[in-house]
Amino acid sequence: MASFPLSVNEKLIARSRTVGELLAPTSPFDKKCGRENWTVAFAPDGSYFAWSQGHRIVKLVPWAQCLNNFLLHGTKNAANSVSTRLPRQNSDSGQKNKPCEHIIDCGDIVWSLAFGSSVPEKQSRCVNIEWHRFKFGQDQLLLATGLNNGRIKIWDVYTGKLLLNLMDHTEVVRDLTFAPDGSLILVSASRDKTLRVWDLKDDGNMMKVLRGHQNWVYGCAFSPDSSILCSVGASKAVFLWDMDKYSMIRKLEGHHNDVVACEFSPDGALLATASYDTRVYVWDPHTGVILMEFGHLFPPPTPIFAGGANDRWVRSVSFSHDGLHIASLADDKMVRFWRIDEEYPVQVAPLNNGLCCTFSTDGSVLAAGQDGSVYFWATPRQVSSLQHLCRMAIRRVMPTNQVKNLPIPSKVVEFLCYQI
Repeated sequence: MASFPLSVNEKLIARSRTVGELLAPTSPFDKKCGRENWTVAFAPDGSYFAWSQGHRIVKLVPWAQCLNNFLLHGTKNAANSVSTRLPRQNSDSGQKNKPCEHIIDCGDIVWSLAFGSSVPEKQSRCVNIEWHRFKFGQDQLLLATGLNNGRIKIWDVYTGKLLLNLMDHTEVVRDLTFAPDGSLILVSASRDKTLRVWDLKDDGNMMKVLRGHQNWVYGCAFSPDSSILCSVGASKAVFLWDMDKYSMIRKLEGHHNDVVACEFSPDGALLATASYDTRVYVWDPHTGVILMEFGHLFPPPTPIFAGGANDRWVRSVSFSHDGLHIASLADDKMVRFWRIDEEYPVQVAPLNNGLCCTFSTDGSVLAAGQDGSVYFWATPRQVSSLQHLCRMAIRRVMPTNQVKNLPIPSKVVEFLCYQI
């Protein structure tokens, strides 16, 4: 990491505090090509953190112990030295009570990671099959890895053992996402221009192929209630899918270049998308309206300039659990933290060659991947207003279209729908 330039509008923005870093081990003959860290992920319960160290290796570390190491030994923490401080697993007994680290060789370059946890009450959608190879329990935690050769490998996080090898894509598996409802429904996005839906409770049966993208698919994300899937790729459109009917709901039009990342807000009312057009848009996914625009180049570029090569390509976007903050990572060597109701970032941090970012489960830390290494920053902390907590809570009992029809003052409806 190095110093970075700030625009006039960003001179007074606070620098985010560094929490720690995990540096991948290197050798004098290690090729830089293939060491890209395309993906980082936190387990849904916050127990584990995983990242691609480059080439074929994925590192799994207990997150609480990792944080303790940062506090005890300072921010710098080489990945190969972490293993000497974390307990290794000697047997299967007691593995769930004492998290252990694992180094996984996936056999090919890793492009995507996703954690999935099981809820036994969520049965397989393939109801006609009575026998299954795997019986996933309440405490099951899986890691899916998407590879360069089109395969998806499913690992048991607690043991580090390979459970399933899914083979149906014909190109790079660029992104993976599990349904948040515990059903172990997995969706994969690939350069073969398709999204595929897998049922891991049915031993990894491939249930559906979603077609609509005319070019590479870069990313996908579930809504919090698992009913909607967003997918983005090498086009200007954002695709929304009904995951009950496996049909396209609508395309969101507005970006001027490839859209490379997407994520729903914790209440499902908002959708953030990142594009090579130097912008992050925040949409109302239920109406297709752009509610907010976060620009990474000032003044904003013309559509022609934004649609081509520029030095502000936005690579990644992530929504914090508080529903108030968004993180973005761009090619101008900066990580930015935004509030959804402010035009300029509230905090910034330097990062060269950043490729991906995600908030920790509790929202207190942002992890960002570089060339095989990961850097962590403290995120903006703010007590949410009661009004904001109300508009997040109301989505638990009714969708946006019902909120719009509530018999309450129009200004209150606008606030509840993030229009003011």
